[in-house]
This record gives sequence, structure tokens and C-alpha cells, in this order.
Amino acid sequence: MAKQSIFGRISTLMKANINALLDSAEDPQKMLDQLVRDYTNSIADAESAIAETIGNLRLLERDHQEDIQAANEWGSKALAASRKADELRTAGNTTDADKFDNLAKIALQRQISEENEAKAIAPTIAAQNEVVDKLKDGLNGMKQKLEQLKSKRTELLARSKVAEAQTKVHDAVRSIDVLDPTSELGRFEDKVRRQEALATGKQELAASSLDAQFNQLEDVGELTEVEARLAALKTGGTPQAAIGN
Repeated sequence: MAKQSIFGRISTLMKANINALLDSAEDPQKMLDQLVRDYTNSIADAESAIAETIGNLRLLERDHQEDIQAANEWGSKALAASRKADELRTAGNTTDADKFDNLAKIALQRQISEENEAKAIAPTIAAQNEVVDKLKDGLNGMKQKLEQLKSKRTELLARSKVAEAQTKVHDAVRSIDVLDPTSELGRFEDKVRRQEALATGKQELAASSLDAQFNQLEDVGELTEVEARLAALKTGGTPQAAIGN
């Protein structure tokens, strides 16, 4: 994946307003889960791209260092050839002296070539270092934001569970509220009250029936006494005498 593309994705995700996204989401939980997945995937892609970029940068730096080292070596060879030429020329050996001067020139040309290559690659290395630094900063920012997302998701889940528990408790309280005529307990209480009223009615009815039976007994007693007094009169007695007996 191109470095520019990765950098663009990092910038876009870094600018994302999590709270605004959650406010506009129909299902904040799903939105957070999706954001966590997006950030996790983007971080993995970014790490891979940054690692590749850093690897290429280190190759460039190694080549640059080799160019500098080669330039120094060619400089040393040029100096050695030049000195040898001077010694030979001092000794009167002009032919060999010219030969070593020519070698010194060749070494200097190679030195210049290596120096030019080192100079040419230097701006690229500087630019790559800048890109890597920005990518690293963006990556660190994404990791921090990912932790914020995970924390937000944990908070939201906790709040959701608390709300769910509160709702269950509220429903449970309502179901046992004796003042609530629609509750199960309220309906059961009404049933008990009707049963109690029915029992009371039956007791009153039974008591009324018993009183009537005793009244009948009192009537029978009165009739028996009348018969006794009548019998006493027929035998020449008196009612009082009958009572006395």
C-alpha cells in the first residue's frame, strides 16, 4: 500500500470526531465496534507500510554511507598516487611519475563521482526521514485514539448494563406494588378479599339459620307448657298449681 494512501487514512481517522459519530449513530455500540475494527486494521496496515518505508530508508542511508566511504577511499588513493608521482619525479623518473599522476587523476574523478552520488541521495533521505517521522506520529496518535475508542466502548457497555439492570429492577418493583391494581399481587389481594367476603356472608347466613332453629325450639317449649296447663285445668287444678308441679 502506498505511503501517501496510508498517511491519508491516518489523517482521516485522526480527525474523526468520535462523539459526533456516536451522536449520529442509530446504534452507538455497533458504531464503536466498527470504529475499533477500522482503527485496528488501519494500524496494522500503517505498521506494515511504515516498516517497509523504514527498511527502504535504511537501504538509502547505507548506500549514502557507502558512497561517502568510497569517496574517502578514492581520495586516499589519489593522495597516495600523487605522492608516489612526486617521489618518482624527484628521482628523475618522469615517465613513471606521469603514470602515477594519471592514476591520481582517475582516483579523483572516482572520488567526485561518489561525492555526487552521495549529494544526490541526501535530499531523498531527508524527505524519507520526515515522512517516517510523520507516519510514526500518526501511528502513535491512532493507537492512542484506539485506546480511547476501547475505553468508550467499555464505558458504553457498562452504562448499558446498568440501565438494563435499572429497568429490570423498576419492572420488578412495579410487579409487586400492592397499590398497583394491574400488578399480580394486587389482583391476588382482590381475590383474597372476595373470598373473605364470601366466608363472612356464609357465616352470617349460617348464624341466621341457627337462630331460626333456636326460635323454633322456644316455640315448642311454649306449646308444651300450654298443654300441661290445660291438662291441669281438666283435672281440677290451677295453672299456678301446674307451674308449681
